[in-house]
Amino acid sequence: MKIKCLAVDDEPFALKQIVSYIEQTPFLDLVKSCGNAIEALEFIKKEHVDLIFLDINMPEMTGMELAKSLDSKTMVIFTTAYEEFALESYEVEAIDYILKPISRDDFMRAARKAADRKMPKGLETVKTDEFFVKSDGKIIRISLEEITYIESMSEYVRIHFDEGKSIMTLMSMKNLDSTLPQKDFMRVHRSYIVNLNKVQTIERNRIVFNKETYIPVSDQYKDAFKEFVEKRFL
Repeated sequence: MKIKCLAVDDEPFALKQIVSYIEQTPFLDLVKSCGNAIEALEFIKKEHVDLIFLDINMPEMTGMELAKSLDSKTMVIFTTAYEEFALESYEVEAIDYILKPISRDDFMRAARKAADRKMPKGLETVKTDEFFVKSDGKIIRISLEEITYIESMSEYVRIHFDEGKSIMTLMSMKNLDSTLPQKDFMRVHRSYIVNLNKVQTIERNRIVFNKETYIPVSDQYKDAFKEFVEKRFL
C-alpha cells in the first residue's frame, strides 16, 4: 500500500522539486500538486490524502492555517525557508519540518517517518517494488525486478536491464543505496549497485553479467558481499 500525497507550495521551483522527490520514492503516490493552500483545501474536501508536503508562508491562507483545519489522520510534513515556524509545527503534530533548500536525504528522512506512522513495522509492509524516474524528457516506471545493476555516472546514474538495455537519469548513488531494499540490492563498489537476485557467476572478485559485463567488488564492500554468497552455499 502506498501513501497518498499532496504537494503544496506557491513557489513553482520548490513545488517541482517536491513533486520530483515524491515521484522517485517507491512508497509514495502523488495524487495532486497545488500552488496555494486554498486549492489544496478544496481538493482535500473531495479526495482523501494520507500525507501533505506543505509550505508555510503562502498568501491568502498559510500552510499553518491549512494544517490546523485538517483531521488528525492527515499527516503533514512542513517545507519552509523559515526556522521560526518550527515550534508552532509541533502544535499541529507535524511529522517533520524540512528547511529549504530541501536535499534528497532530508526528504527521505521525513518520508520514512511518515511511512512508519502510517504503517508500523509488523503490521503492514510498504510496497517498494517499483519507482519512477525521469529520462530523456519522459517519466518512466521501473520495476525493481527488471534491474540488473546500476552504474554511477557522476551526477547521473545509468540503470541497466537484461539484454543490454539501459536508461540514464539524474540521481545519486547515495540516495539509491538508501532507498532500494537491502534484501535485494547491494552496493559492491563506489560506482555499482547490483540486483542480488540477478547474480549468477562470480569470477576473481568480479560479478559477471551476460558473459561480457564484469562488475568489480571493491575492498570496502567485499565482506558484505562475501557474507551474502556464503549464506547461499550448500
